[in-house]
Amino acid sequence: ELECIKAAGRIEDMGEGATRRTPGSDSMVLMRGKHNAEAQQSPRHSSHCDDEAPSTSSGTAGSSSVPDLPGYYYDPEKKRYFRLLPGHNNCNPLTKESIRQKEMESKRLQLLEQEDKQGKKIARLGFNASSLLQKSKLGFLNVTSYCRLAHELRVSCMQRKKVQIQSSDPSALASDRFNLILADTNSDRLFTVNDVKVGGSKYGIINLRGLKTPALRVHMHENLYFTNRKVNAVCWASLNHLDSHILYLLAEETLYLTVLNSFSRLCLMGIAETPGCATLLPASLFVSSHPAGGDRPGMLCSFRIPGAWSCAWSLNIQANNCFSTGLSRRVLVTSVVTGHRQSFGTSSDVLAQQFALMAPLLFNGCRSGEIFAIDLRCRNQGKGWQATRLFHDSAVTSVQILQEEQCVMASDMAGTIKLWDLRTTKCIRQYEGHVNEYAHLPLHVHEEEGIVVAVGQDCYTRIWSLHDAQLLRTIPSPHPTSKADIPSVAFSSRLGGFQGAPGLLMAVRQDLYCFSYS
Repeated sequence: ELECIKAAGRIEDMGEGATRRTPGSDSMVLMRGKHNAEAQQSPRHSSHCDDEAPSTSSGTAGSSSVPDLPGYYYDPEKKRYFRLLPGHNNCNPLTKESIRQKEMESKRLQLLEQEDKQGKKIARLGFNASSLLQKSKLGFLNVTSYCRLAHELRVSCMQRKKVQIQSSDPSALASDRFNLILADTNSDRLFTVNDVKVGGSKYGIINLRGLKTPALRVHMHENLYFTNRKVNAVCWASLNHLDSHILYLLAEETLYLTVLNSFSRLCLMGIAETPGCATLLPASLFVSSHPAGGDRPGMLCSFRIPGAWSCAWSLNIQANNCFSTGLSRRVLVTSVVTGHRQSFGTSSDVLAQQFALMAPLLFNGCRSGEIFAIDLRCRNQGKGWQATRLFHDSAVTSVQILQEEQCVMASDMAGTIKLWDLRTTKCIRQYEGHVNEYAHLPLHVHEEEGIVVAVGQDCYTRIWSLHDAQLLRTIPSPHPTSKADIPSVAFSSRLGGFQGAPGLLMAVRQDLYCFSYS
């Protein structure tokens, strides 16, 4: 192997002379050698080496003339080999993670540049506006297929525009970072959870009725409530009327006190534990139209629910004014009016939930990969309340029921998105390309537009066709890729209300972007 590498003319020696330090740098580099003549004299050895050398360097991808060296990275710009360090240090660190981050950033910038240059894209080969119209006139496409393909074409042509957010506290907009956005049923309001710079989270509601081109302006309504605990889950609740409240779950928290013991040593002692809770917050709390000196409306109610991972509000008449919470190995269905609770034991943590609208069923996705439905007519805790059971290979993070309630779509922590037929309990379609390793990421299904939207852990927003799982669009994040800055999105057929146009809202860091149909 040493002769092969020497013959390739890349380094002088693999012994002590193989590495040397460059002036002004502490990183170890392998210089390209001076034996190009030897490489030309022994082409057979060079060819043999290229065939058998293991490929371990990510920097040599796409460059067949540069051999891969175990433990080294070849920089095509500097034309040098660099030793991969086992971890970070204080002097010019070069690790696999930093190389991967650099490559991802370069790819993101290229995609952003392509999106800015290409005003119109084609989601499917052979389909553009003129060809769709011609095929429709010739009778090759029925009305349903024509509308679906036209929607897909408009999705592929959506362009990014920044939304101007107005608020009574502009300084907070510049520092607070979006953590989550959630549109209501009519898509004229957007509930937001923002991470505060000093620590903790605060809530707000964005009025989307001003979201009209060309001036994209919206107003942020904030409140005085603040929490230093993590928000595990959020959903809109219809108690007094449609989307009148917001239901959110706060994680448990243990408070610690640092004390000095008799030996003058610091000790960390747990002095109090704040249990998890589910809180119903009136949406009217965020409207800044209260009379001067008048009292602000308070929280409606708060339920002590320890260890909750997920929540869902019921619009089913058989579970009226009820919400569910997914706990560790348990599901609770709570009535807001009476406070009565039903408890259902499970074999794993429940990470995702959704009520069916017509059938009296509550669908749950578990950490074990199991998806099961609870029959709400079963009032006891005995057997017979499990109506359906499906299985993924990884923890299920999102469950979405389709309108006819004959299919359910689920995504998991392995990046798998599947469409299940509830009648045959079989997977009928799988959507490829989603990236997830361990994050709790949502899934958005829009049957009216015929699309599926999901944001991956790589910060790319992907849009698929619901009908045949074709990947229609991959949208890079406007900001550098980071696991702490995964965008939160909301898609609607009527952004800003019933007279609004279809489009996608994306919140990342302090910015809000709109991808509207052109």
